[in-house]
Amino acid sequence: MIAIVKYNAGNIRSVENALQRLGQDCLITDIPEQILRADKVIFPGVGEAGSAMAHLRERGLDQLICTLAQPVLGICLGLQLLCRHSEESNTPCLGIFDAQVRRFPPLDKVPHVGWDNFSHCSGPLFMGVHPSEDVYYVHSYYADLCPHTVAVCDYILPFSAALQRDNFFGVQFHPEKSADTGEKILQNFLAL
Repeated sequence: MIAIVKYNAGNIRSVENALQRLGQDCLITDIPEQILRADKVIFPGVGEAGSAMAHLRERGLDQLICTLAQPVLGICLGLQLLCRHSEESNTPCLGIFDAQVRRFPPLDKVPHVGWDNFSHCSGPLFMGVHPSEDVYYVHSYYADLCPHTVAVCDYILPFSAALQRDNFFGVQFHPEKSADTGEKILQNFLAL
C-alpha cells in the first residue's frame, strides 16, 4: 500500500490518479499508524510552506515523517518541506535535506511554469531517464544545490530538481503531470 500524506496541501488527487493509472493501491491519510504501515509514502503538495508546516506540526506528522524507514517521495512543496528552511514565510522545515529553499529572483518570469529538463540526473529515480527529457514544473521557490542534489534544472539559476538522502527522495517537478517521463520516475520510485 502507498500512503499519500494528507496535510492541507493541494495536488493530492492528481498523485492518487497517477498511482491508480499505474495499477497501485493508495490511501490518502494523516493517520500516523497508516503512514507507518505503508510500503511507500508520497508527500505531495502545492501550497504555502508556513501553513503546511503548521498543519503537519498540529498532527505530529512533522516528527513522524522524519522517522520513516520506507521509501518517501516529496513532490514540489513536499520536497521543499523536507529541506532545512524555506524563505517562504521564514519557515523552519523538516531538515531531512541540508538545503535552503529560496524565492527565485525577479529577473525572469516567476513562477517557473511549464516543461523543462535537467542539466544532469542520477540515482534510482532516474533509471532509464535522459537529462534531455522534459518534466513539468510549477514553483516560485527552489532548493539550493547541496550534497543531496541528484538532478539539476537551470531556470534563472541552477537549482535542485531532485534530492536524495537514504530512503528520502524529493522532486521539485510534478511527475504525476509529466507524461511518460513522469510515469517512468514514479515507476522507479514504486520499484524501490
